[in-house]
Amino acid sequence: MINNINHIGIAVRSLDETLPFYTEQLGLSLEKIEVVDSEKVKVAFIDAGNVKLELLEPTNEDSPIAKFIEKRGQGIHHVAFGVTEIEERIREIKERGIQMINETSKPGAGGAQVAFMHPKSTHGVLFELCDKSKAKGD
Repeated sequence: MINNINHIGIAVRSLDETLPFYTEQLGLSLEKIEVVDSEKVKVAFIDAGNVKLELLEPTNEDSPIAKFIEKRGQGIHHVAFGVTEIEERIREIKERGIQMINETSKPGAGGAQVAFMHPKSTHGVLFELCDKSKAKGD
């Protein structure tokens, strides 16, 4: 059902201020930066070896990431599980009694299809299902 941890999403106020920590101080590689208009975020993809980090900067003060930072501060926002056949995974998860934020998948960063589980059903952790099986170039 779940193949791996695809990435860890980290909410940040500013990529310009945060990226040097990851690239210069930690020596990790920046793969690319893209804007995901539907989620009102700018995403920096960092290669951390066996897992990717996605730094999430809000592009609008009413974005979910801006609201998260306002409420909880910068830090880990979500853990993404790599899956295939995401619609089938959503169905299975719902059958197991886990509440979904997204009833169907939607486009996410990096060409992925994504859906989030509600933290009320996952002991307070926001988990994302991330299907990159049909993403171009991945």
